[in-house]
Amino acid sequence: MKKYELLKTDSIQHCGVTLYRIKALIDFSDVKAGQVGGYVENERNLSQEGKAWVYGEARVSGNARVSGNARVSRNACVSGNARVYGEARVYGETRVYDSAHVYGEARVSGDAEVYGDARVYGNACIYGNACIYDDARVYGKVRVCGEARVYDDACVFGDARVYGDARVYGGACVYDSTRIYGNAEVYGDTRVYSDAHVYDNAWVFGDAQVYDQARVYGDARVYDDAWVYGEARISGNADIKNETDYILFKNNWSSGRFFTYTKSNKMWRVGCFHGTGDELVKKAYEDSQLSGDHYKLYVELVKKMEEIENG
Repeated sequence: MKKYELLKTDSIQHCGVTLYRIKALIDFSDVKAGQVGGYVENERNLSQEGKAWVYGEARVSGNARVSGNARVSRNACVSGNARVYGEARVYGETRVYDSAHVYGEARVSGDAEVYGDARVYGNACIYGNACIYDDARVYGKVRVCGEARVYDDACVFGDARVYGDARVYGGACVYDSTRIYGNAEVYGDTRVYSDAHVYDNAWVFGDAQVYDQARVYGDARVYDDAWVYGEARISGNADIKNETDYILFKNNWSSGRFFTYTKSNKMWRVGCFHGTGDELVKKAYEDSQLSGDHYKLYVELVKKMEEIENG
């Protein structure tokens, strides 16, 4: 038995195609017999089986198909060869098109777009003005929002967050509890994972890896074979292309916190402080004699190391 019919007397024109309002013939899920829904081009767009439904002013057309227990609602548009199935929800002003798939318990809302051969699944949520496209894969408990873009062969999964104007593309993988935001870009064959954060105008690319509790931000660049990990803080205009381009130290005389020296710009990052060695020593002495003596020792050590490295 069919669960819905097309109302030939209630239609709209959408992109040069006639779409027909649907009307439920039986009770299922939260839909009652006689209730009208959104618009489809024909019956191939919405399965007659399962609890899938198109609500409100939502539109499904072309070879697109909504099935399983999926829901498409409000002003959402599903077209092309797109598939929405499982327990997926697509709503708001969302567009899912081309050969994109949204499934599992994924949610796509707001003005988000999913297209190309992209796949969004698991418990992933895509919202705001975010776009997922090309061959990108977004799954797990991921959140992608704002003006963020995930594309090419990029993969974002786990509990990762991508937001702001961030870009994840190329063959990049972002996963675990990482955060990519601001105007950050992660691309190439990079890996950003564990609890790492990449933000502001930072770029991570090439075969680089950023992980553990590391932070890459400001206008920093991490690339080639560089690995940034532990409690490292790469910021400012630092240029990191391998592990020897930064040094991580630990304050074992008072706070126990870590601090970072980046060779390319000869800058020190200690908590909120970011500056030259001389500036660090001056500030440390203002705090205490003990702090000043220790930081002075580290600054002088690094200067000596660089003298030896430079011959």
